[in-house]
Amino acid sequence: MKPIATPVLTICIVLALGVILGAFGAHALEDRLAAAQQDTWETAVRYHFYHGLGALLIALLAQHRTSRLFVLAIRLHLAGILLFSGSLYLLATQSVLGADLSWLGPVTPLGGLAFVAGWIVAGWGFKTGQ
Repeated sequence: MKPIATPVLTICIVLALGVILGAFGAHALEDRLAAAQQDTWETAVRYHFYHGLGALLIALLAQHRTSRLFVLAIRLHLAGILLFSGSLYLLATQSVLGADLSWLGPVTPLGGLAFVAGWIVAGWGFKTGQ
């Protein structure tokens, strides 16, 4: 199996986006969000980074292994970032956006489940060598 350069590049872009969103929240949204909304934004950024770095670690450690489990684990981490952090970003800014996005509330735990599944799949891949 070829090294997984494309996922590494994708993950690096996702991490760069985390930096941008973190700075955006700290500067552009600082005076526009209530304290609770700012906390929600910061949680989104924190989990964005934790799992982006986790996906990068999995990709780098698994580069010379032939396993679909690692690719699945990376995809689950990226899906988790999209669902968990993405929904929190939108929920935190719904007052700024002028939209009722409360329907996104149930999406957040689905992202959390994707994170959990990603770690379990990665662990299984390393344990079994598959």
